[in-house]
Amino acid sequence: MNWPGLFDRAPTADRAAIDTALSSHRDDGEPTAKDEATDSPTPTEPREPQPTRVVVDADVLVADLLGDSDARTALDVLWQHSWTTLVASDDLLADAEAVIEAVADSGLAADWRAAIETWREPVVHPPGDHPALASAYRGGAMHLLSFDETLTDSQAGAALNQRVSVSVRSPAAFAHLFDPESLYETVDNDPYGGPDREPRGG
Repeated sequence: MNWPGLFDRAPTADRAAIDTALSSHRDDGEPTAKDEATDSPTPTEPREPQPTRVVVDADVLVADLLGDSDARTALDVLWQHSWTTLVASDDLLADAEAVIEAVADSGLAADWRAAIETWREPVVHPPGDHPALASAYRGGAMHLLSFDETLTDSQAGAALNQRVSVSVRSPAAFAHLFDPESLYETVDNDPYGGPDREPRGG
């Protein structure tokens, strides 16, 4: 399933419904007996933070699919520059998939998961860690996009920076500050030639 097809099938964005569904899912996220009986994979060794590596929290991933303009703009900026890396753990994608199923349907959720799998770089973190923050820490992401004000306010940012080299911003703030030309200098000596992929909407 391609991105234009997914966007056409998705209902209209409702950020309040997304927040409610995500909060409910994470509050109910106790491990099952099956989960406890299964050996957890070894967590990814934390890597050196890089400014081209980005984590997108589940609320923004779902809002992007549902057509929220701020989320869509921010993720298209990343998509159109293939030298950036979208980092996400299975737990983070599972959160987003569960929310899509709650606010839309299971078929759309499964097809979205298949599409995002081809984009993201996976990392593994211990069970119980915050999926977005842990993905950033393990995956060396210096940027985290979220609508969660408990992560984006200045006090939270100051506390986080004492432990993790990550900047947490809303999608709108990230898109406004993203400077691909100067950032490209960190990955290649050639001049910046502009976006190297078309927007996902076709």
